[in-house]
Amino acid sequence: MTTFFEQAKWLIVAELLYLLLMVMVCIRIILDTRSVSKTLAYLLFVFFVPVVGIIFYFSFGINYRKRKMYTRKLHIDEKVKRELEKTLHEYNETIPELEHNSIQKNWKLINLVAHRKAGNTSVLPNHSIEILHNGEELFPKLLEELRKAKHHIHMEYYIYENDNIGNQIKDILIEKVRQGVEVRFIYDDFGSKSIRKNIVRELQAAGVQAHPFHKIYFLLLANRLNYRNHRKIVVIDGKTSFVGGINVSDKYINPSPTGLYWRDVHLMIKGYSSLSLQRLFLADWNFCSEENVLLDKKYFPVSIEPYQNPVYAQIVSSGPDSDLPNILYAIVQAVNSAQKEVLLTTPYYVPDTALQEALVIASLSGVDIKILVPKKGDYTAVSLVTQSFFDTLLRAGVKVYLYEKGFIHSKTIVVDGLMASVGTANLDMRSFDLNFEVSALVYDEKIAQELRASFYKDLEASIQLDPDRWRKRSNLKRFIERFVRLTSPFM
Repeated sequence: MTTFFEQAKWLIVAELLYLLLMVMVCIRIILDTRSVSKTLAYLLFVFFVPVVGIIFYFSFGINYRKRKMYTRKLHIDEKVKRELEKTLHEYNETIPELEHNSIQKNWKLINLVAHRKAGNTSVLPNHSIEILHNGEELFPKLLEELRKAKHHIHMEYYIYENDNIGNQIKDILIEKVRQGVEVRFIYDDFGSKSIRKNIVRELQAAGVQAHPFHKIYFLLLANRLNYRNHRKIVVIDGKTSFVGGINVSDKYINPSPTGLYWRDVHLMIKGYSSLSLQRLFLADWNFCSEENVLLDKKYFPVSIEPYQNPVYAQIVSSGPDSDLPNILYAIVQAVNSAQKEVLLTTPYYVPDTALQEALVIASLSGVDIKILVPKKGDYTAVSLVTQSFFDTLLRAGVKVYLYEKGFIHSKTIVVDGLMASVGTANLDMRSFDLNFEVSALVYDEKIAQELRASFYKDLEASIQLDPDRWRKRSNLKRFIERFVRLTSPFM
């Protein structure tokens, strides 16, 4: 009898301790999670799935934005910083006075991204910006520019594969090091796991400085898988840069080895916006390498001559290193500012409530909203969740298209044929909240019209969802979509 009461006593003590732990975890979830839907999802999971729910939250749900697990470590040469800021300030002072249609129509967006709490990134002039479609257009240009490097190459990729194009780039990097060029290479430890024991070791042995971003260790696997560096950045001599959605992989070169057609977009920038990408790269570099690379003239050349017909662009980044979801805010502001048309392309559509409602409001206000997504995604669960958002969009008049030619991996936005965005962020909560992302906002009618034309060409290989037929799909399919959507806060 005594043993029974002792066991019961310890059971009650254990239950009370677990209840206290659960209350503390719930308080943390409420204080630490920005999204209301995500907060409720974690609370319900912790409450209804004992122990497992708590473990899941600490593995995948901790908001590192508030914990500041990532801090910029740029030790800046103050003299050069002042010179750089003075030069950029002179440009910024003239921007409001420009008779430039795209800049004047997007002034609120420019101010948002330039705000000190939202990235503090100025809109800057460039000699040229070139749109590169798919790997077959990007990689020849990238190889050509890498071979021209005189002082340094800075490269950062989410996925870098040990295949033909991966080895071509590797060989050039090694050759440039032999020529005395500084080469720094950041690879995501999860996305580029296939090169850890081959390409990375070859690069390091040849003198290339190569480091993984947020290295994965088995015991910390869950947390570190949740915060990946999804950026694709190349900066050459501080003057030429590349940014967009294309990783280093043969599958992006059509026809691809797998037979699947990959559709994607990248930008080649020559001009001052390369300095914004340079700052972002060096912040990432100083974090993952534990090196303190100084901001000086060799990385930030400020004596570039004024451009005759400049192309203006603004770099916006977000991730656990930012106080706000800057890219999400920029997209919502771009949609809100639209007068006629918004064209969005994304491989994954699991939107934040703010974005979904912005699109609905814009469409109901008479703006022509078109969204292009893959007909067949690479993750069944994500595709089902994406489809669950279509009802609301279609009822509001948003036109939804499914790309049939292959897999569309582009992350582009075109607003009113005046402004365009090309970057790494998908229209999903993982990109907005968890991953390190970057986008280039281009305020140029020529670039916007070119991307607009590309969008409509992609529509020729797509089918438009018919709202009436979509609403008539089976109740079972509706239920499955809605049920899987309950997991969207965790995606």
